[in-house]
Amino acid sequence: MLKYTKEVLSKVSFDRYLFEKELLKALKLLLPVEIKELKEWCYRTFGNIYSSVLDRCFVQVSIS
Repeated sequence: MLKYTKEVLSKVSFDRYLFEKELLKALKLLLPVEIKELKEWCYRTFGNIYSSVLDRCFVQVSIS
């Protein structure tokens, strides 16, 4: 599921609204360990353009 999520986010990264929508959807479905990996990948890949979206989405999720 994590690999699929990364593909989807890459494909919708042209649109801030779609990116946030798909990220929030993924955060509901992924396991905590997958969320941690996704967070790291998102900040590496999209941190320069969507840092505010990432901050807003990941603050809502508790990662153990």
